[in-house]
Amino acid sequence: MKALIQRVKNASVTIENQQYSEIGMGLLVFVGVEKLDEKINAQKLAQKIVNLRIFEDENGKMNYSLLDVNGEILIVSQFTLCGDCKKGTRPSFDNSAPLDKAVDLYEFFIKSVEELGVKTKTGKFRAMMDVSLVNDGPVTFFVEK
Repeated sequence: MKALIQRVKNASVTIENQQYSEIGMGLLVFVGVEKLDEKINAQKLAQKIVNLRIFEDENGKMNYSLLDVNGEILIVSQFTLCGDCKKGTRPSFDNSAPLDKAVDLYEFFIKSVEELGVKTKTGKFRAMMDVSLVNDGPVTFFVEK
């Protein structure tokens, strides 16, 4: 699984001109599921993201995790994270998981994050979404498990 993580002051998802979900301070996480991914990948990714120390302490050092700052998380499915742009000018999505597997692992990832005690909101799988955010920093990381 792949995740693009952005530390945000706030973020939201709008679908068909209606707000679907929003969070305050925390993380916006775009998630892509690949063919070879399994539930263990989703669990490890959830643990990594929730415990990643990317929030600043009183000295301006990145020492605090999402749990430490009582932050929220907005999880959005992002099929294009699995795109391979190494050859040519059109991405290849050969490594992307089939739809049923992708949905199952995406939902399992969400459940895994919730079980770690984080207030969780989501986008809508396969929907065309407008995602808005105020990137805090900016701070952005790419994580694979």
